[in-house]
Amino acid sequence: MSETAKLLVDSQCALGEGPFWHPGRQQLFWFDINNQKLFAATADGDIQNEWAFDEIVAAAAIVDDETLALATETGLKRFDLRTGSTSDIIDIERDVPTNRTNDSRVHPSGAFWIGTMVKDEGPKDGAVYHYRSGVLTKIIGNAAIPNATCFSPDGRIAYWTDTPDQKFLKCAVDPETGMPIGEWEVFADVAEHPGYPDGAVVDSEGYLWNARWGGSCVIRYAPDGTIDRMIDVPVSQVTCPAFGGKDLKRLFLTTANKTMSPEQLAAEKVAGGVFYIDLDIAGLPEAKIKL
Repeated sequence: MSETAKLLVDSQCALGEGPFWHPGRQQLFWFDINNQKLFAATADGDIQNEWAFDEIVAAAAIVDDETLALATETGLKRFDLRTGSTSDIIDIERDVPTNRTNDSRVHPSGAFWIGTMVKDEGPKDGAVYHYRSGVLTKIIGNAAIPNATCFSPDGRIAYWTDTPDQKFLKCAVDPETGMPIGEWEVFADVAEHPGYPDGAVVDSEGYLWNARWGGSCVIRYAPDGTIDRMIDVPVSQVTCPAFGGKDLKRLFLTTANKTMSPEQLAAEKVAGGVFYIDLDIAGLPEAKIKL
């Protein structure tokens, strides 16, 4: 019997992305990249905060209960949740106005892996950067749409995909620094699976959950790369999963309604919303960034 995620928030995001659960605040955060907004809601979907920015912001890392580090189109920035003010931490491709940040995630060591891509998509002029303790290092180049960055529970394996290639890659990582120390190899060829690979997160058992853009589902992959489980989502453009709630057993899923035709929008009225499903598997708490 297939399982289906349910609507949590009808947020109508053009490009809902970057969800993460903040345990200190007991809030789910997510972005609407195209509309340059950040939302915060309870596990039950009550929106408690909403912020607007003057540039694209795609992802964030937790600093503490009052502060985030935002991955914006010009750099990594400290964001005060109380005042809504931002301040620069470090520039990232500020001199490349055609690019923006995309899928990003914090390694257990506190290293923030930050993806970038061409705003109009297509060219492989994006990259993935490693930021930790004030040092920014480019670790992947020639990327079109970097996605699915996530890490094994022990921090020894990194996963990543360039969405158009439809292959998940993995490599060995130094658990103390979050820096790659091995060669990238194919973890799973997913070209035959529904849709395209978008954002991903690893659960407490070391399995990878991947949102499928255009595939109306999220897929759980075993550590050997095989499909373990599939959850249906009642809209097509599923973008990224995040575990949250008090026991980290609620899986949240952001979605998008950009590029959809009037017919598709009529058929998927809640596209761009946040969905959820309660599972018997717990996720992992988000690591805090080491500034």
